[in-house]
Order: sequence, then C-alpha cells, then structure tokens
Amino acid sequence: MERIGIIDLGSNTARLVIVDMFAENHYMVVDELKESVRLGQDMDRDGFLKPQRIAETIKTLKMFKRLCDTSKVDRIIAVGTAAVRRAKNQRSFLDEIQVSCNITIRVLSEEEEALLVYRGVINSMDIPKGIILEIGGGSTKIIYYNRRNVLGFASLPFGAVTLTDIFANEPTPEQSALRVEEFFTEQLKRIPWLKEVDPEAQMIGVGGSFRNLFKIRKLVCKYPMDLVHNYRLATEDFAGVYNMLKVLDVDKRKKIKGLSPARADIMPAAMAIVNSFVSYMNIDTFTIGACGLREGLMVNQALPITLEKPISDVLGYSLDRLVKYYDCDPKHVEHVLLLSVQLFKQLRVLHKFPRQYLKVLKIAASLHDCGMRVKYYGHAKHSRYIILNSSIYGATHREIVLAAFVAGCHNGEDVPLAEWQKYKDIVTEEDLDAVKKLGVLLRIAESLDRTHCGMVTGLNCDVLGDSVIMKTIVAGDAALEVRDAETANPEFKKAFKKNLEIL
Repeated sequence: MERIGIIDLGSNTARLVIVDMFAENHYMVVDELKESVRLGQDMDRDGFLKPQRIAETIKTLKMFKRLCDTSKVDRIIAVGTAAVRRAKNQRSFLDEIQVSCNITIRVLSEEEEALLVYRGVINSMDIPKGIILEIGGGSTKIIYYNRRNVLGFASLPFGAVTLTDIFANEPTPEQSALRVEEFFTEQLKRIPWLKEVDPEAQMIGVGGSFRNLFKIRKLVCKYPMDLVHNYRLATEDFAGVYNMLKVLDVDKRKKIKGLSPARADIMPAAMAIVNSFVSYMNIDTFTIGACGLREGLMVNQALPITLEKPISDVLGYSLDRLVKYYDCDPKHVEHVLLLSVQLFKQLRVLHKFPRQYLKVLKIAASLHDCGMRVKYYGHAKHSRYIILNSSIYGATHREIVLAAFVAGCHNGEDVPLAEWQKYKDIVTEEDLDAVKKLGVLLRIAESLDRTHCGMVTGLNCDVLGDSVIMKTIVAGDAALEVRDAETANPEFKKAFKKNLEIL
C-alpha cells in the first residue's frame, strides 16, 4: 500500500487530501485538511499575488507538509490552478514554496485542469451525457461531454473570488449579484459551442460553492441524507436559496445555517454564476457532484488507464472498492450477488419489479456484510447505516436508501418503519414493498452460501399454484445451505403469498 498526499492550491481554498492506494487499483481517502487562503484576492488590479496572501498560503502549506510527515505520506502531488497560473510573480512564489515547505507545485494548464475535473466526474457518476459547471475562486470551467468523450470545454478567467472583487463597489449586495449575472451571461455568449449542447445533457455542478449550496438546502428542506454527491436540485429550489443570499450583507449571511463563514462573502457571486448559467442554458434541474479535480488525480493514480478512457462500470468499481475496504469476503459477495440476480430474474413473474430494482439488489448484495466490521451481532443494522453513509458512485440517493434497507433486513428483521419514515421524501410506499421482497431474496441467497464455499452453484425456480419450487444445482453436500435457506419460508410467504420449497 502507498499513501499519497494531494494538495490542490486554488484561488480561494488550499486543500490537502491524504489517500491510501491499495492493491488492485483501489483507493480511499483517510484524512483531509482545508484552509481559506484567498490566494487570488485582489489579483485583478495588477496581476500579482499579494504578500499577505502569499504568507498565508505558505503558512498553510507548512501545516499540510507537517501533517503529511506525521501521517507517513510516501509522496506528495501538489497542483496550482487559476491564481498561480495567471500570477506575474508565479516563479518567485513557487521557488519560495519549494525552499520553505519542500513542496513542488505543478501549475496546471487550463486544459489539464478541465480534464481532471472531467475525470473526477465521469469516473464517479453514471450520467452519460452532461455539461459540467465548475466554479473556482479564480476561474470557471464549463465542460461538455457525451458518450464518455469531451466535446468542448471553456475556462473563463474569473470565479467567485475575482467576481466578488470586481463588483464589490455596487450600492447593494443584490445589485452586485445582478451585475455578476449580466457579466457572466455576456461571457457565455462568446462560447459558440454552447448553442450546440444537446438539450438532454444534464448539468453537473462541481466545486466548494455547490457543496455549500447542498448544506444550506439540506437544512432548509430537512433533507435526511448527508451525501452531497449526486444530489439533484430543481432550479426553482435553487432560486429560493439564491434570492435569500443575494439581498443580505456579509454579516447577516454568516448567520445562515449551513453557509461556511469563510465563504459568506463570495457565495452570492458563485450563485449568480449558477443562476446565469441555468437561465442561459434553460436548465430546470441539476445534479451536484462531490468529485472534481482532486478525485480526478486520485483515480488517475489508482487506475492509470483512466488517463486514456473512463471506468466502464462506475457502480461496479465503486462497490468493489468498498468490499475491499470493509474487508468483506469477495468470493462470498460474488456468489451471493450471483444467486440474488438469479432469484430476481426467475421470480420476476411474482414480484414484477422493473430492472432498476436489480441495481438496488446488486448494491445490497455487495455490501450486505459490511456491518460486520462494526460487530457481528446486529450486523445487518450496521450494514444499513454504512451503506447510507458510504460514497457509492454510480447510484442515486434513492437507490442507496433502498439498498441500505434491503441489506438491513436481509437477516429476517422487519424494516424499521420509524427509520424508513425519515426518507419519505425520497422513497414511496411501493418502494417499501420492494425492500421487503428484495430483503427476502437476499436472505435466501446468503443462506445458500452459508459456508462461503460456493456449494450451491445455481438455481431453477418454478411457480406452481400456491408454491415456489426452488431446485438447487450443487457441487457437493449443500444440506446446511438448504436448511438455512428454508428458515426464510415464513418471510417468503408473507412477502410473496407463496410457500417456498427448496430441493
């Protein structure tokens, strides 16, 4: 295993992410540190990084280096973006960092930065056709892709910090925001390929301002999940937050729950950019992504092939990574998944679920035992919690919730209705019936690999009258597996209104 530190020196924030690189091309974040250094502040006046900002940045990088040293980081990958890229005193700044911090900063070109953002998104989201809006402190990136190929990108040389500085002297905060909107819209008109973007392309918002938007929205609507990644937001709901922010002065903004005090002054400019973009592109809903430049670096390090082409199965790669991280038995997981899929397909005449529920079952089957890392007793309950709070890429929040509850009842326990009610705005009554039935299928599949030996290699199910006859294909003595699976008969009958007979 190799431990690396990734430093992203942005125009607003400096971030350190410490990542463990495991065998078989997997990685996991183990620590993170961020500081609002405002490196790009006041640069628009003369193009120079200011001494106070440089001093603050070097102080922060020294802290990063100390944490890397105490965490036994093997190597550091450090990149600089818009502010460093445009600085007239770039060379002296980088030399000072090298001497005082022993850190080498690689300055990314506009294209390199855009590609890293794209790789962070495309390798963590199952959105085949999208347009990414990434708002930084000193630049804004727009990246259009389709069929996992970049079709166009633009890097605009201003972001939340620079636009806040440029329009700081307007009479009111609301007028400042309006001027940012007008300015940004004019810049969008200069990007000819935007008019050719497929109307079906989904907008994906990336960057700290979008993550902060989620935190505010979560508290406003009492959203039950802490997962920002893949959060979908209607434009009209975004407008509610934006309209609240843009009329307040900085001191009042700092009192808004969910809004980081360090971002309170630049948040209206960032939201003005979003409002301009969704209006110009006629977007009614967008998705917030938690993965961008740093995740692009991570996945490139863990899986170098992603430098050439994206991961083909985002969900499969994500689940495989979590199976290894939670030290689940991979052969058992693979076998339970195989049997679960066979049960789902062969009993479709009973449950009549669309294919989307098979994806839910795949997630639940893959991670049904992850709760054993907490404790064996009650591990299904712990698995539910872990799934609800894990970074499962390639799945919607609804699919994650459903999978968590399927895994949580795979040992025969009922769905805890008080817990289920917390997610009433994400799931439906029909979903509750599906969770119960999928939970039974998962329980049977796990029982049929009770000894983790793969003794039951396949199944043939026949629905005959009021019974389901399940014939097992075995590679040896499977008496224990069959006996354990038969204990699910009461739950099976309750869910499917059929008796279960296993041969």
